[in-house]
Amino acid sequence: MTGSLPVAIIGAGPVGLAAAAHLLARGLAPLVFERGAGVGTSLKAWGHVRVFSPWGYNIDAAARTLLEETGWSAPNPKALPLGGEIVRHYLEPLAAHPALAPHLRFGAQVSAIARHGLDKMSSEGRADTPFAICWRDANGAEHRSLARAVIDASGTWSQPNPMGADGLPVPGEEEAAAHVAYGIPDVSGAERETYSGRRVLVVGSGHSAINVVLDLLRLQEAAPTTRVTWALRRNRMEKLLGGGLNDALPARGALGLAATQAIAAGRLDVLAPFAAERIVGGAAGLDVSGRLGTEPWTRTVDRIVVATGFRPDLAVLREVRVALDPAVEAPPALAPLIDPNLHSCGTVPPHGAAELAHPEPGFYIVGSKSYGRAPTFLMATGYEQVRSIAAEIAGDHDAARSVHLVLPETGVCSAAPATAGASGCCGGPAPRDADACCADDAQAKAEGKDGCGCDTAAPQAEAPPRRGTAA
Repeated sequence: MTGSLPVAIIGAGPVGLAAAAHLLARGLAPLVFERGAGVGTSLKAWGHVRVFSPWGYNIDAAARTLLEETGWSAPNPKALPLGGEIVRHYLEPLAAHPALAPHLRFGAQVSAIARHGLDKMSSEGRADTPFAICWRDANGAEHRSLARAVIDASGTWSQPNPMGADGLPVPGEEEAAAHVAYGIPDVSGAERETYSGRRVLVVGSGHSAINVVLDLLRLQEAAPTTRVTWALRRNRMEKLLGGGLNDALPARGALGLAATQAIAAGRLDVLAPFAAERIVGGAAGLDVSGRLGTEPWTRTVDRIVVATGFRPDLAVLREVRVALDPAVEAPPALAPLIDPNLHSCGTVPPHGAAELAHPEPGFYIVGSKSYGRAPTFLMATGYEQVRSIAAEIAGDHDAARSVHLVLPETGVCSAAPATAGASGCCGGPAPRDADACCADDAQAKAEGKDGCGCDTAAPQAEAPPRRGTAA
């Protein structure tokens, strides 16, 4: 009784639209629900950030086939796009395709997913009962749509982790919300005036935090009174910055190298390991207290950026039978494959419908949400996930289980640390816009010297990035 119904997709980001393209290729109708007014809502929020992976990794094969029907020309496969460029040059043209556009619902906020007429405890006939997707449109009107299967590609961007080392907000964090930003704010662009000349505390030990710190240091060059403190909740600096030129995604390696150079130059105060305990607002700013190692620590700042990662929103799944790893919050078969303590984003084994299955037949979580709390998800991983799932829903079980995924290895996520200057020319690539052949040459010139004396240039990315993030 469900065969004639569409497959519901929650989220019109890169992975959600890729799922729709693969379903269309197999003659199945998608029904895509997007909370935003257009595609790529989350990417627009970090549209100023340049991703680590080049265009060649960021375009899904089925989506490319649809786009090429319209005469679309793919961007340079070696270039590194900004988040906003992915939306403008890829997602928006894809959403406008006449085969896909009628299946999109914008301004559609999904509030719950269930089996039509059955609660979570009901088992009889469950697998043959359609899913019911409860959602509100842009005018606030309630709707229920039926579907034969559900693919949750809603991501994690709307659920940032709080500041507390225990996964909880610290006392005073919610009260200080007007002065606290989460994720990757555009501190040197659209929000420049908010951060210029301010005392800024950045909390986080991942690449989002490095992005923010480096942007603040660029702002500091124009506004020297800007003060930057970087607090890492774990003492893992060498591991975080150690990929360098060993990283097969050059942008990610260059990011670590740039942060290493800034620390060596003394341009920011680094705290590790740091655990925040309280925020108190006052006339002079925010008084932040915590512990640096085992010692008490207090400082007054003007702004706080919490870049401590994201977590999945599981509230809409209360009536769906899902199975999640208790630590990673990913499907149990996937969790050990993506545990950041064991794997980098380049060493994740190929996986698809079998690893993403739940006790609820026909229900799948894909994309960054499928990784739960694990970081460094890459778009190419999501594309293979939805290719496999579309094949499984269509009944092509052999294709669903024949998963193939080649990802670039990284020396940053969990590999053994490498010395920044161990290979390449004088400390690695020069910072963007620097009149220098390498990092050490840029540093020497910044100190008033002629340079480092190199006569060969360091390896550079196709388009040296200002910023980067795992897609």
